[in-house]
Amino acid sequence: MTVTSPCIKDGSLMVNGKVLINRVPPNITVSPIGSSAAYVGATSSVSSSKHVFSLGFLKEYRFMCLYRFKIWWMQPCTGSVAREIPIETQMLLLEVTENSEVAQSEFLSSEDTFYVLLLPLLDGRFRASLQGSPADELKFCIDSEDVNVQTNRVAEAVFINWGDNPFMLIKDSIKILEVHKTTFAHIDHKKKPAHLDWFGWCTWDAFYLGVDPIGIKKGLQGLKDGGFAPRFLIIDDGWQDLANEFHNEDDPPAAGSQFGYRLVDFKESSRFMRSGGEIGCYSLHDLVKSIKEDYGLKYVYVWHALVGYWGGVLPSSEKMKQYNPKITYPKQSPGNKENIWDGAMESLEKFGIGLVDPDKIYDFYNDYHAFLASCCVDGVKVDVQNILETLGSGHGGRISLTQKYQQALEESIARNFKENNLICCMSHNSDSIYSSKRSATARASEDFMPREPKFQTIHVASVAYNSLLLGEIVVPDWDMFQSKHDTAEFHAAARALGGCPVYVSDKPGSHDFEVLKKLVLPDGSVLRAKCAGRPTRDCLFVDPVGDGKSMLKIWNVNPFSGILGVFNCQGCGNWHLREEKQNASSSISEPVLITSQVSPTDIDSLGEIAGEQWGGDCAVYTFRSGSLTKIPKEGKIDVSLDTLQWQIFTISPVMVVTAGLEFAPIGLIDMYNSGGATHDLKFISDHSDQKVCVEVRGCGRFGSYSSRKPTGCLVDGKDEEFQYHEDDGLLVLELKGEGIVKNVEIYY
Repeated sequence: MTVTSPCIKDGSLMVNGKVLINRVPPNITVSPIGSSAAYVGATSSVSSSKHVFSLGFLKEYRFMCLYRFKIWWMQPCTGSVAREIPIETQMLLLEVTENSEVAQSEFLSSEDTFYVLLLPLLDGRFRASLQGSPADELKFCIDSEDVNVQTNRVAEAVFINWGDNPFMLIKDSIKILEVHKTTFAHIDHKKKPAHLDWFGWCTWDAFYLGVDPIGIKKGLQGLKDGGFAPRFLIIDDGWQDLANEFHNEDDPPAAGSQFGYRLVDFKESSRFMRSGGEIGCYSLHDLVKSIKEDYGLKYVYVWHALVGYWGGVLPSSEKMKQYNPKITYPKQSPGNKENIWDGAMESLEKFGIGLVDPDKIYDFYNDYHAFLASCCVDGVKVDVQNILETLGSGHGGRISLTQKYQQALEESIARNFKENNLICCMSHNSDSIYSSKRSATARASEDFMPREPKFQTIHVASVAYNSLLLGEIVVPDWDMFQSKHDTAEFHAAARALGGCPVYVSDKPGSHDFEVLKKLVLPDGSVLRAKCAGRPTRDCLFVDPVGDGKSMLKIWNVNPFSGILGVFNCQGCGNWHLREEKQNASSSISEPVLITSQVSPTDIDSLGEIAGEQWGGDCAVYTFRSGSLTKIPKEGKIDVSLDTLQWQIFTISPVMVVTAGLEFAPIGLIDMYNSGGATHDLKFISDHSDQKVCVEVRGCGRFGSYSSRKPTGCLVDGKDEEFQYHEDDGLLVLELKGEGIVKNVEIYY
């Protein structure tokens, strides 16, 4: 393909020699960046704090976009015409084929297919977003959210790039922008928090706001008794010292009144600690020290909101006065109101927020986090981050305020917690995404909601699609789940291939240890895949939740194999829709059986991990049936699933060791992410003798494909019995003992 930057020619926006957008208005500008990318800007005859510019009429191409369906969160949307692109779109990916028009195409990708990525950006103090129009125009909106911050032109509002690999296109684009914009960093250049590789427990769904020391100890003890003591803990909302000027504690709570609470002090509340005396804990310090000693916790995080609490801080509090807080009333942009109504925002607009003076915000965070660190707390989960976009008026606009708070937060984390121990949450606006220089993990979707049966499939699909963008900037956190839940294995399987942390929110004593043992190793670590789990290429432009026919396939890689998860998300609820449409689609749909196909080609970067000895075939291990199949890299395997069913495939490139001997490691075959256990692989040949050396992390059944039966096997230097299945080449050894790392030697 001829490499050319996007440009305007004869009134059309051209990408790689094809027309992307017709009738481009004369006020649109395109500025090339390198050989394939460009910035898109626009000019206006008037200055304003908000503009909506038309880019022209988008041709009919299949698209997938990520848009904010409510102020806090993104989700995907697919379609083929511009009118289907929602307001508040923050990423748009188009598939362009030789015959791209929808009426003439079955949307089958070919060697002539390429992909176009449009990313609305931050341009100075303005933030851009995309949206379609009923007439199939593609538009972009810029706004500062401060009437005193106005402009009549932007030059770098939308980034456009193209390539023949959608995953590399997104990665390369984010790396280009990292250099050009300098306001954020790619995940490759950030220090990742150490908690990511350890099994955890969060108190939220277990207790909600009723968390207390006795409950925390009961929850930890129950998991420890089952052999799965967590190594990291999040003490979620409910521990802070708060006051509510709008609610009398003796009266029943009014709807939305919880959002009127404000932070009074950094110290834990007496309500939270009232049961502590019964177990010898009289402060947060006592509690954290005690549970670390008793349960082997490596990391304890606590929750707080970006502005202190939902309602900010209490201006009349003696502790908070030094930070010059003022009651500020949020104002949502029209774009947020176009999608789903949010009850929290309605309450915050009513009660206001006690906003710390931006010039004092570093002092606030530093004092807060220094106190927590003195209590042996290791990090924080910082929630409600998008709220800043509604508070920018009088502070230089939404971008200025967000970046000031974000910089202060990251500096405080670096000073007080050392290990970059920060989980960002409710941070799905591009204000936060493109202001993230150090933050290395963030929640990837709306909460796991155990009491909402319609939301389970939406959750798994959302985290996968959102990870396309978020996974290049942070490690996406796919949220907690509950091991004893109707959909526990559905969620557990997704977490195993998400490249995300694995933590549960089980109520004390309510656990399914059969689920947990497929995720957690004896030392409390987890087999985390290398990248962010993402939809396979053939899933990018379909609707795996609502079209009634498409399966969701999610891929990832381990050091020596790929992992592919298949999920039937059809027939169990629908995407979050606009308020006026919700009632019509509130019931759960009928279950549906779907048949799809999986292939080694679904693992996009399989060739990169295979190495020079790959002969082109793959060993495919099917988790739930325990079957092993050898197929060519272009081969396919049928899979049929009912609604809320799932399957995992470990796909391992078959290596040619010598003539007549082929080998492919599968890993710990009783773990969801089997291949995550294989950490090193070597082939040694000495005349007529061949040896395969494998370093395995964990215990249990280790499986591999072997074209020949071995003459013997050693585990940590000792002879070990093995099983070899002549019919499919499956070789299985039992790895026993206390050590977490096993050295396996297989002789031929």
